[in-house]
Parts: sequence; C-alpha cells; structure tokens
Amino acid sequence: MSVTGSISPIALGATLYVPCMRGDLFVAVIGARRPPGLRSAVLCLEDSVRECDLPTALAHLATFLRALATREPASTDPLLFVRPRSAAMLEHILCMPGIERIDGFVVPKAHADSMPAYLALPLHDRHRLMPTLETRETCDPQEMRRFRDQLLAVQDRILALRIGGNDLLQAMGLRRAAHRTAYEGPLGGVMAQLIAGFAPWGFALSAPVLERFADTALLREEVMRDIEHGLLTKTAIHPTQIPVIQTALAAPANEVEEARLMLAEGGPAVFGREGVMCEPATHRGWAERLLERAAFFGIADPVALRA
Repeated sequence: MSVTGSISPIALGATLYVPCMRGDLFVAVIGARRPPGLRSAVLCLEDSVRECDLPTALAHLATFLRALATREPASTDPLLFVRPRSAAMLEHILCMPGIERIDGFVVPKAHADSMPAYLALPLHDRHRLMPTLETRETCDPQEMRRFRDQLLAVQDRILALRIGGNDLLQAMGLRRAAHRTAYEGPLGGVMAQLIAGFAPWGFALSAPVLERFADTALLREEVMRDIEHGLLTKTAIHPTQIPVIQTALAAPANEVEEARLMLAEGGPAVFGREGVMCEPATHRGWAERLLERAAFFGIADPVALRA
C-alpha cells in the first residue's frame, strides 16, 4: 500500500469538522466564507448527519468534489478529509469524480476488528487515513496493542490517530464537566494511556474537541495541556476556535532558541542554559518538533498568550 506525498501531522493545526448537510460546503471550506487561518477540514457524514439526511449530505459532498476538481489547487488551500459513516459508504465515495483531490479520510470508531474493511478499499496513492479512537475498545490496553500492531504494517498511510473525547465519555455514560480541561476528568487517564501506547512507535495523535466553544480561556488552557502531552493538532467544531488553538500552538521564543542550540552542528553533548540541563542526545526529538511547530505557527508573542 504505497503513499505518495508527505504531510506533517503538525500541519493540520486546528482541524475544523464541517457537516456535509451544509448546502454551501464549497464556499464554507474553500471559498469566500472559509474561516481565516483554516489549515485542515473534515467533511463529516457520520455523527453530525441524521440517517434520514444521508442522501442529501452525500449529494452535497459530490457537488463539493466536482467543484474542487474544476479549480486549480492553491498553496493556501486547507488539507481536506472526508469522514464516512462506514467502509461501505467510503467505497461509494471513492467512486465520486474529484475524490483524488481529497487528502484522505477519517475512519470513525476505529479498532482492530473494524479497520481491515477500510484498508481493503482501493484508496488513491495520496490518501492518508486518520482512525478515530472513540469506542470502548479504546479503553482496553490489550485491544489498543492489537490495533497498534495492525497499523504498524500500514504506518505510512496513517497521518494521525484522532482521540474522540466525547464518544469515549459517552461510552462511560459521562459528559465533560464545565470549566475543566479534558485532563482533569476520566478522559485524562485514557489519553495518557493512548499517548504512551502509540507515540513511542511513531504515531501522531490529535487532541479531542472542547465542545464548550465559547469558553476561550478554557480552550487556551487545554491546548497548553495538549502540547505538554505531545498532541500538536486539535479538533475544532467552531470557526472561532481556530485562531485560539493555532495561536497557542506558536512556539515560545526561549524554547526555540534552546532547540536551535541543541541541534547546532558541533555543539556540546550536554550543556546548561538558564539553570536547565540540555542534552541533545535525549532532547533532539523534542527540539525538532518544536522547530517544526515554529515553522507552521510562528514564534509566540508573550502578550498574545496572556490575552
């Protein structure tokens, strides 16, 4: 299963989910009403669309793809993904004209028993997959080990694993409490387990959505916790969340300087800086990701971060 082209998961930034029930899908994602700064979008046919509305939603997607196929791609275009409801639906979508212009697909409710049906489909060489970890199997370390072993065989196809926070809480019969980040409730333990189970094997993970989209301060706090845990892309459900997430993803100036010193050719094996030990042999991975983050989101303005 070959994959052409290279996409960094960090390039996703705030990934906006857009229901395919929107009749203005192309204008909302690519055209005049595209949110400023949008880097990636998921055209959703799953939980955001009622079963009875699927024919309309699929028709909107087909119209979007035809419009996409008739225009020249631009360097500022967002990365585009489709979230089907099932492998059977994806098989149908893969026959739509223009589907080769899509960057990939979000696989809903992914686990070791559901994933093979998606992997068996005739994906285009450029299509990348983002399985969503959102079922009860996600809470079982043994099941996640089984899933990881399966994904290792097709790792070049996997762009990122998306953590479906609301669905995981729903499996527990819970909803996130107000004014608390995902890390302060039962979801925090599951996320830590997923990071430990996948990140050391080279898989990127995407942080879950904060459904309280009007709480800007909480979103900013949660993104900082995401970064601490190595989650450098996050699901967004409202356009106003995009600048908050991507401003928080900007790299702190002092850390950028530290990363550059660690990666400097001919630098010392270990050195101290402002009372902190810096050891390139153990901090190189962090330094490389930090500079990649700075390349995509810039260097943080301390005043903006405090706002």
